[in-house]
Amino acid sequence: MSAPLLTTKGLAVEIGGHCVTRGLDLRIEAGRRLAILGRNGAGKSTLLATLAGLRAPSAGSIELGGAAYAALSAREAALRRAWLGQVQADPFGSTVLETALTGRHPHLGRWDWETSLDAELARNALAAVDLAGLEQRQIHTLSGGERQRLAIATLLAQAAPLYLLDEPLAHLDLNHQMAVLDLFSGAARDSGAGVVMVLHDPALAHRFCDQALLIDGDGRCELGAVDTILTAEKLSALYGYPLRQFADGNRRSFVPS
Repeated sequence: MSAPLLTTKGLAVEIGGHCVTRGLDLRIEAGRRLAILGRNGAGKSTLLATLAGLRAPSAGSIELGGAAYAALSAREAALRRAWLGQVQADPFGSTVLETALTGRHPHLGRWDWETSLDAELARNALAAVDLAGLEQRQIHTLSGGERQRLAIATLLAQAAPLYLLDEPLAHLDLNHQMAVLDLFSGAARDSGAGVVMVLHDPALAHRFCDQALLIDGDGRCELGAVDTILTAEKLSALYGYPLRQFADGNRRSFVPS
């Protein structure tokens, strides 16, 4: 049997004296989707950056496909996981296509140039997020939503088996929010990709994910199947505000009381 895409054992994450998680055991198998939810400042982004190997945990271990980050080069890690941060920094000008092509860099040798196949994969990724026809636009001329979709296209071009997404719906209108969630659900279903994403809408987390991880902000967290974890009682306690739960078939929605 192949190793899980991501495994943590006894993971403790801290930042600025603030405990985000302690003793977290997590296992992301191929084709599984996990939502991370919590209040602002609870440490969701810090946890995701730690899972991406961008900061060291305080305790415990993290493995990508059975290998610790210390055993992987940056390129090897990039071939196993793709990370979407909250902020897209663009200090230099480039076109939309050139930016999407950076997702192919882990697949290239040190002195290699992108091939026609790389360009085709990047164009397909742009089309998947509704950016076809904008390949020659300068990134500084894009709207916030267009720039977010370009970041997602770059991850799709990277074609890693595991996606770690920090608020992938930021800046997106409703149509593109649903399209992006459908896109990653399709990647999990059709290609066996693993998806871990920070979300703010529990209803979308319930609809598009298999599991949920609730971050309380004091080191406590709760992990389980979405039907078990995403309830009005648990979410009211998580957010500190009473919520009511409604059902429409197998789907749930939550509204403030």
